[in-house]
Amino acid sequence: MKKFLMVCSLLTAVAFAGSGVAFAGPEKDPMKPRVPKSDRGTAKKMKSPFGKLEDAPADIVAEGKKIFEGKGTCVNCHGKDGDGQGPAGKVLNPGPRDFTNCKFHKRRKDGELFWIVKNGSPGTGMVSMIPATITEEDGWKVLAYERSFCKK
Repeated sequence: MKKFLMVCSLLTAVAFAGSGVAFAGPEKDPMKPRVPKSDRGTAKKMKSPFGKLEDAPADIVAEGKKIFEGKGTCVNCHGKDGDGQGPAGKVLNPGPRDFTNCKFHKRRKDGELFWIVKNGSPGTGMVSMIPATITEEDGWKVLAYERSFCKK
């Protein structure tokens, strides 16, 4: 049911994006953590099975890109360039994270990013992706790819 609702929301957002209706707002408070304070300490301690994500091997980053642009559906909101300007992202308020923002990457721990992929982001259009859409391993690979946007 959760996956069905996510798909319906995404299709509605894409339909609005294609209609020229502009609802999107910019990403609000990009430096503000989105993991609830009660979970933040635990989230910050979570570690990727691939080591530090910004140092992930090229093959892991490439697999993350395939998931980001494919079954993970991340590209629909975050855009092909990771800038939060995907077709569905353009109608979200607040807008999706801009993964090209290097200040954001420096401020957030890998575990915090993983928590969001697994649990969603309260107050935003970001829904839980694990296990409805991707596996935990897939989630870490996507995050390795997202970290690579700051290196481009």
